[in-house]
Amino acid sequence: MSTVLVPYDDSPMAERAFARALDDYPDATIRLLYVLDVAAASYGAPVEGGAGHYFESWETARRDSAETRFEQARERAADHQAFTGRIETAIEHGPPAKTIVRHASDTDADAIVIGSHGRTGLSRVLLGSVAESVVRRAHCPVVVVR
Repeated sequence: MSTVLVPYDDSPMAERAFARALDDYPDATIRLLYVLDVAAASYGAPVEGGAGHYFESWETARRDSAETRFEQARERAADHQAFTGRIETAIEHGPPAKTIVRHASDTDADAIVIGSHGRTGLSRVLLGSVAESVVRRAHCPVVVVR
């Protein structure tokens, strides 16, 4: 049985990547990876005081969102007529591209299915910077979903 990594966030492109993984790898273990990018969160942090509370609240909200998304994904997989594999989930901290590539390597993923761009929602023909970096660095095949 193969293992397919799907980077998963709150974007429509992540949903499309997950749907593609369900269709293309119906007997695989699909591992959904939600990356918490603390550097990106810091842009909204208060300049003085309260930053610790801000990050704690931010992480709690992101983890809650991830768990909700994971549960929805499990339900979607259970309803998928052809999918007979398993759904696994993981949450990690770090820069998204680097974390995705490292996680794929550490778990010996056979493939990565990733949306062409993430939460920024920028609809563009070019690959998003995270997807492009993953394509260039990954040890396994990468399917980019548009």
